[in-house]
Amino acid sequence: PSLQYSSASRSILRRASPWAPSRDDGRLHISGGGELFALCRPIERGTICMREPEKYCGVIPAFYACYHDAGEVSPERVRALAEHLIRKGVKGVYVGGSSGECIYQSVDDRKRTLENVMAVAKGRITVIAHVACNNTRDSVELARHAESLGVDAIAAIPPIYFHLPEYAIADYWNAMSNAAPNTDFVIYNIPQLAGVALTMPLFEEMRKNPRVAAVKNSSMPVQDIQMFKLAGGDDYIIFNGPDEQFISGRVIGAEAGIGGTYGVMPELFLKMDEYIRAGEAEKATPIQYAVDEIISALCAGYGSMYAIIKEVLKKREGIDIGGVRKPQAGVIPEDQAVIDHAAELIDKAMENFIR
Repeated sequence: PSLQYSSASRSILRRASPWAPSRDDGRLHISGGGELFALCRPIERGTICMREPEKYCGVIPAFYACYHDAGEVSPERVRALAEHLIRKGVKGVYVGGSSGECIYQSVDDRKRTLENVMAVAKGRITVIAHVACNNTRDSVELARHAESLGVDAIAAIPPIYFHLPEYAIADYWNAMSNAAPNTDFVIYNIPQLAGVALTMPLFEEMRKNPRVAAVKNSSMPVQDIQMFKLAGGDDYIIFNGPDEQFISGRVIGAEAGIGGTYGVMPELFLKMDEYIRAGEAEKATPIQYAVDEIISALCAGYGSMYAIIKEVLKKREGIDIGGVRKPQAGVIPEDQAVIDHAAELIDKAMENFIR
């Protein structure tokens, strides 16, 4: 059955519960106190499942892959990084994405990482698990596993390599969502790497799935954030993806950010978020300039950006999470000057804007 409601009732529902459930009669039942009862039925076109948007609003670092010195996933180092980020005060973590080197990890690697993040998180932070693999079967397995651990949301890029039609992409995403029927779903739009863009017709099709809660937008045009926000309205969260335009994405409509460099300098993104929430974006501008200079420095080595980031984390915070997996380039001795320079720039920014 389709669910019809007015703008006034939409406001009530948004304040009530993370889910807008239906009883067997197909109608919503709301008590005088605004609480919603029963359970949300499985996906049906026209059914609306309300969410808790605030748990996604803020600074959410993309979680780095953590390895033993021999190159296997290290549960101890995963837990240490998770605890470190919680102490820094971030809103949540995004596990198993690009920063987590997902395309270089096995299904078991990704399960082990998420299990150890969740063992530390224990409800203290929001956890979004990226579960996409380049085949539906493994993606569904990871989605089911993530829900069993109690993550807040699962996320997925589109299938890469083959340029599939949009109905096939929608089927791929919905298969994952159906495997985690009690969990929010985040669409990850990163066309410059995936080779496939989230178009407005595809977004419209995916909004028929009531579990679709957000878009993580990592395309470079800031206007894409505006367009997704206009199409989705207040019922959908838009995450800014490109770290270099954190302020721009937030000002144009993104409620939050997920980024690969947040974890090495969370204080700077948290301070920008604080100013933006206070309506003082102009105070965040010099921090963004400093962050962009730092990102350029992190990308200046022989080793990949993530290889440099891990060395900077070790140097500044004493957090050792290993290196990167091949075919990513690891650091070489000549990268030490790059590592030192990036660490100095972060220290300088901390001195200027935080301490």
